[in-house]
Amino acid sequence: MEQNTEIASGNDPDDNSHPYVLRLFVKGASTNSLKAINNIKEVCEKYLSGNYSLEIIDVHQQKSIAEKENIIALPLLIKSFPYPERRMVGDMSDTPRVLKGLGISN
Repeated sequence: MEQNTEIASGNDPDDNSHPYVLRLFVKGASTNSLKAINNIKEVCEKYLSGNYSLEIIDVHQQKSIAEKENIIALPLLIKSFPYPERRMVGDMSDTPRVLKGLGISN
């Protein structure tokens, strides 16, 4: 698993045309981690295409970031923008729950 992977549908996550700023914290290449990565990528491409940045962080390789974010369960998705910040735990397979957490009505 890569140390820190950025997947962006835009150049600058602070740019208003790309308002969703997401960070997915995973634990190595575990089954749940891989499911969460694939599921959140699918949700982002289907519902936020061209309107998000997604950073995938492996807590084994980026322990300081995990400590700073007070990570207690994995996989964990943090939506830091648009506000309010939201945190979702799990493999992101419950699409309606993920959309609700992102503040998206489908």
